[in-house]
Amino acid sequence: MEKTNPVLTRGTDPATARGERTRRKLLSAAEGEFGEKGFHNASISSITQRAGVAQGTFYLYYRSKEEIFRALVEHMNRTMRRHLSEAIEAARNRAEAERIGLEAFLHFCREHQDLYRIVMESQFVDPEAHRWYFQTLASGYAERLRAAQARGEARLGNPYTQALALIGVAFFMGQRSLIWGEDAPPDEEALATATALIQHGLVPDGGPDA
Repeated sequence: MEKTNPVLTRGTDPATARGERTRRKLLSAAEGEFGEKGFHNASISSITQRAGVAQGTFYLYYRSKEEIFRALVEHMNRTMRRHLSEAIEAARNRAEAERIGLEAFLHFCREHQDLYRIVMESQFVDPEAHRWYFQTLASGYAERLRAAQARGEARLGNPYTQALALIGVAFFMGQRSLIWGEDAPPDEEALATATALIQHGLVPDGGPDA
């Protein structure tokens, strides 16, 4: 079972379906507010205006701007990992899973640019949440790589270190197109180049070719 980080809180869990809908509206509004303005320029009043709820309602679910920001970091982590797990479910081997996973990651980040920017900003706003985000991501990734090593589909080595290196590839490809503003989304050549680098570095000699 995945460990819960006590630093990250999701606010008060709603007791009714209507309350859950309100919480989701607040999260969606905060996603747009933080993504467009950044943490320091965003405000609770603007979040509630976007959500179409009274400002006092915010405090029924979150104690502060910082708390809903952390909730969005956690939301990005859980949603993206679920998206990637579903994307690679049918992959024939680890090499193919890496190729599919990288493409799925970049697609997800393009579809959720505000969340991606929030995670990037969290390193300055909430370093503990930022660290939790990547440590949790790397831990799950490492488990998959450890299993791939046992099947002979990945080079032997420390799987957590391998996971961090592979996350770094995806991280900077996302930075290039979403944060730096270079050449829109990565094209087929960029994806092919990154995939080749990953496969030649990860797959053992004589291993399966995706």
